[in-house]
Amino acid sequence: MKTPSVKSPLADLRRRLPGLMPRDRHRLRRRIDGAEKIRDLDRRRSVAAEISADIDDCEARVERRRSAFPSIDYPPELPISQRKDDILAAVRDHQVVVVAGETGSGKTTQLPKICLELGRGVLGQIGHTQPRRLAARTVAERIAEELGTTLGEGVGYKVRFTDTSSDNTLVKLMTDGILLAEIQRDRMLRDYDTLIIDEAHERSLNIDFILGYLKRLLPRRPDLKVIITSATIDPERFSRHFDDAPIIEVSGRTYPVEVRYRPLAAEALVDDDADANAVTDDRDQIQGICDAVDELCAEGPGDILVFLSGEREIRDTAEALGKHLARRYPEGSPQAVDILPLYARLSAAEQQRVFRPHSRRRVVLATNVAETSLTVPGIRYVVDPGTARISRYSHRTKVQRLPIERISQASANQRKGRCGRVAEGVCIRLYSEEDFLSRPEFTDPEILRTNLASVILQMAALGLGDVAEFPFVDGPDRRQVKDGVALLTELGALQQAEDGRTRLTPLGRRLAQLPIDPRLGRMVLEAERNGCVHEVMVITAALSIQDPRERPVEQQQAAAQKHARFADPESDFLAYLNLWNHLRERQQELSGNQFRRMCREEFLNYLRVREWQDIYSQLKQIVRSLGIEVNTAPADSKRIHLSLLSGLLSHIGLKDPEKHEYLGARGARFAIFPGSALFKKQPRWVMSAELVETSRLWARVNARIEPEWVEELAGHLVKRTYSEPHWEKRRGAVMAYERVTLYGVPLVTQRKVDYGRIDPKTARELFLRNALVQGEWDTRHEFFHANRRLLEEVEDLEHRARRRDILVDDEVLFDFYDQRVGAEVVSVRHFDSWWKRVRRTQPRLLHFDRSMLVSDAAGEVTEEDYPDFWQQGEHRFRLTYQFEPGEAADGVTVHIPLKVLNQVSAEGFDWQIPGLREELVTALMRSLPKAIRRSFVPVPDHAAAVLKRLRPRTEPLLEALSRELTAMGGPRVTVDDWQLDRVPDHLRMTFRAVDEKGRSLAEAKDLEELRRRLQPRLREAISAEAAGIERTGLTSWDFGPLPRTFERRTAGHVIRGYPALVDEGTSVGVRIFDNAAAQRHAMVAGTRRLLMLTVPSPARFLQGHLSNQSKLVLSRSPHGSVAALFDDCVACGVDALVAEAGGPVWDPDAFAKLREHVRVHLVERVMDILATVEKILAAAQRLEKQLKGTTSLAVLPSVTDIQNQLGALVGPGFVTAVGYRRLRDLVRYLRGIEVRLSRLPHNPRRDQVNTAKVAQMRQAYQQLLDSLPPGVPPGPEHESIRWMLEELRISYFAQEVGTAHAVSDKRILKAISEVRSGGGG
Repeated sequence: MKTPSVKSPLADLRRRLPGLMPRDRHRLRRRIDGAEKIRDLDRRRSVAAEISADIDDCEARVERRRSAFPSIDYPPELPISQRKDDILAAVRDHQVVVVAGETGSGKTTQLPKICLELGRGVLGQIGHTQPRRLAARTVAERIAEELGTTLGEGVGYKVRFTDTSSDNTLVKLMTDGILLAEIQRDRMLRDYDTLIIDEAHERSLNIDFILGYLKRLLPRRPDLKVIITSATIDPERFSRHFDDAPIIEVSGRTYPVEVRYRPLAAEALVDDDADANAVTDDRDQIQGICDAVDELCAEGPGDILVFLSGEREIRDTAEALGKHLARRYPEGSPQAVDILPLYARLSAAEQQRVFRPHSRRRVVLATNVAETSLTVPGIRYVVDPGTARISRYSHRTKVQRLPIERISQASANQRKGRCGRVAEGVCIRLYSEEDFLSRPEFTDPEILRTNLASVILQMAALGLGDVAEFPFVDGPDRRQVKDGVALLTELGALQQAEDGRTRLTPLGRRLAQLPIDPRLGRMVLEAERNGCVHEVMVITAALSIQDPRERPVEQQQAAAQKHARFADPESDFLAYLNLWNHLRERQQELSGNQFRRMCREEFLNYLRVREWQDIYSQLKQIVRSLGIEVNTAPADSKRIHLSLLSGLLSHIGLKDPEKHEYLGARGARFAIFPGSALFKKQPRWVMSAELVETSRLWARVNARIEPEWVEELAGHLVKRTYSEPHWEKRRGAVMAYERVTLYGVPLVTQRKVDYGRIDPKTARELFLRNALVQGEWDTRHEFFHANRRLLEEVEDLEHRARRRDILVDDEVLFDFYDQRVGAEVVSVRHFDSWWKRVRRTQPRLLHFDRSMLVSDAAGEVTEEDYPDFWQQGEHRFRLTYQFEPGEAADGVTVHIPLKVLNQVSAEGFDWQIPGLREELVTALMRSLPKAIRRSFVPVPDHAAAVLKRLRPRTEPLLEALSRELTAMGGPRVTVDDWQLDRVPDHLRMTFRAVDEKGRSLAEAKDLEELRRRLQPRLREAISAEAAGIERTGLTSWDFGPLPRTFERRTAGHVIRGYPALVDEGTSVGVRIFDNAAAQRHAMVAGTRRLLMLTVPSPARFLQGHLSNQSKLVLSRSPHGSVAALFDDCVACGVDALVAEAGGPVWDPDAFAKLREHVRVHLVERVMDILATVEKILAAAQRLEKQLKGTTSLAVLPSVTDIQNQLGALVGPGFVTAVGYRRLRDLVRYLRGIEVRLSRLPHNPRRDQVNTAKVAQMRQAYQQLLDSLPPGVPPGPEHESIRWMLEELRISYFAQEVGTAHAVSDKRILKAISEVRSGGGG
């Protein structure tokens, strides 16, 4: 029976709870719930007694609050007093009430009194929010004054860093930001029984957040009353948000306002006959304002308020309007007008001028600060251009912009209402009525045009769930939510959890406790790590207020000079720190009044300085409460900027030198603001406190940074991309190029990094494939070199057999290593560590076995089929094999030492090696014309059959094949039928010349081409071996016998050269030639020159015995002088005498005999030659004269041919070139030309046909000469064919002259063929 007696007190206590304040009610209910669970009766009774005493205290508190209620009355002149009873009833009967009224209706000061009259404020405070701190303080003072209480008792206020409320406070004024902060510790808002949300029409972020939060909270707090006050701007939106809450409208104290439309562009106003002031010409805005002011000045007394979009427009307009009005109303006249600017950045003193008493008419030029925030007294007229700078967030650049936009209808009406406060007014709108009606009805709420980071952070701290699902009055754009989350992610406050949701990080939780912008808060938290909290708090406090440095319009230069003392060339942020230190020093030195005077003299706003210092002090208290230590020692610049950078990671920029601007985050491009200390000398990298878009995107408050700082701080944000992972033999590791970007800004463009730590799997594969499989590794590991030797042996087999199926592919080798090498091995260092451990127990784990590398097909490859050497005579040349289709040396390459290149013959190489011979013959047979080839199908079978009939390398391959294929019963095959250009290159041997160290000098498929390219080097090489034999500058045979050949064995080869005398002009020399033909040719000329040097010339003697006629003929020779002609004749005579004596000699004794023979017979022989030469020159001169007289175009081709023939027969040096034996034939050839010329006019067509035939033979002869090996001059057999061509001309053009022997085209072609085949001439 005792249990009910114990429960009964607890039940009684529970019944007493509804009369307590909500916060006490909740606390005590939980204590009672806990007491009911106590089983020990004595303990339960004791706890019940404690709870009862606590309830007694709470009830006493309620009674004290009720007894403290002041007497309430309402000023009858206020419009809201007339609707008091309606508001009382609405608040009593509804949980939410919307009160709409213009400024001046009294709703702000009287609604708390109405709530008090209803008994609200007893069980909880009446919370009253204001959008601005100044309003919270002044409204609290006004209500306390009207209620007759002391501020801080019945009525108090709480703003950032200041709280005058207490437990006894009935009405608590506060900023909406304070109420948001209180939600974190009191989610049910149990401190309040009534909330008044004032100026809700401003739709700031904080207001929208509070309204959304209350929408969720009210169902759980049915006792909580909410009153929303608004200007008459769309109160229905608030009503709908709270389920059609009642709206009570309260009219303001206003007078009628006439609206006049004066559009800047000419429009339809001309149709309005009643409006005499309508304009029809296009005007600019300043002209429109001047016209409007003139019109309003004519209306009567009263001040004029002109709305403009910014400071620059105000300055420009003030200057123009001042000049305009000075002409109409000069200074000193009764109608003189004062022009006053009004904008937020104006100094407090200049702002105050607007509110002082005055006697003259004033024109106030103001930004939209005068639209609702400030009421300018005495305004009767308004000029509204219809534009304003409206803060709007850019989704592209992620910055807050201030573009000039058309204002909404609601803002236009607010502006109009400014002139209806004191009397009837006039509002001139510089746009048309149609324009007004086409504008949006309301200005977008701030939540739709700003970054939501602060709100999202607070919501995350409150655990309110997804921002997109929060019941805002107007839900924010999803892009804005995304940007807010992105900023908090950038700051490290949010991170994505494994379930895909974003969660608050420990840093974010600390950030939410700092009552400043998240970017600035992030800087403070980073400063803790860098030991510079003091400096960063000074800077962040400065960034959170309006700049304390003032720049009065009329004293801008003086202000700039004063402020320049604090500037830092690399950082605008440090300018704040320098200014702070200056102010602290001066404040300690000066009294309060002196300090104020100093601020004024140095163009510093004292109130903003005090606000700066207050914010710093409050920040200091907050960070200390969070356990953050504030440094006392000065911090260095780098640490300060690192801390600042942590909050500005998306505000970095990289200089684009070509465009003189910066590349910023997400492709934005911005410029340094001209007011920045960095404007003149702009660094490569900057960070900016803010990016503001006006005429362009400007970066304000900047500092130089290093990209390394950004990468360090933005590790969670940067994008790292890796390209070109590759094995580096020198490093012994897989490397890649890293590119690091932050929001598209390249911090690192191409940094080489170890790829093993980035992608171990890929790095391991590249290590295995490159280092082990490909062998790109310098190592001493025994297994590695053993494996490489095995691979080289098998690869050589493949090159020889030209097959890719002998060596297993790389995948087999990779799999071998992949299955054995440890998974942790990604580089040489890792391998060495792993192998050192493994090889102790498995030393042959990584050794290849030949059987695993070679396929079964390798058994067909034999040494005989693919020899290592090629034997030609006494020479043995190394053969190498390359299986690289498309490469120049694809196939078999024979290595020929340069010094024996002159001794190698192409003979035999056309047969190829045995292993490729059948493939070669098959390819050759496929090159035959189709008519022949079709008789040998299938080609491979016939190729194999014909090879069995041949004896390799005993004759030219093509001749043997032609003969045997013809013998096999098919059509006749000739050597000319084979088309060698259709044979694959790999079936033709490559000839490679090498030096004594085996290094390649040159290579070609044609041996003669190789010799031609290397002839100078070949001659030098042979000469170097024959040192001591070659001589120069000889004028007599004063040396021993000249060997006909020079031989020397070196490196297994016999080097062979051919010494000969060479003609040096005024002397002779001894030179080594690489072939006998060149030796013979040089020996003739060298012997001739040495004889002419040692035998007296008969030229002078002979010239003295010439007739005048002979002298005349000889003087007109092609030699240019008679002396040159005589030298030519003497040289011809010497050649003839040497030939008659048996040719050149090779020792001094034989030369002495030869010289004597020449000396004895030379005069007589030269006289004979001169007689013939005279005839030749006389005939040639006649022909030249005759040719000059021939002008007919019909015979021009023939004449050209004759001129070429004559030039070839009779030219400089022709006597020696023709030789004594053929000199008389030259007379006959010239006689033949005379006959040809006489016949030419009668049948030029026939002459041209014969000319073409001769040209064909000349071409065949030229091809024979072109085929001569390099360095080999034409021999007697070639000279014979040359003179056969002259005989052929006689047979075609002058048969009656007669030929020396039978001649024809066929005979010439046969002779050419015989020379080609080595049959002689």
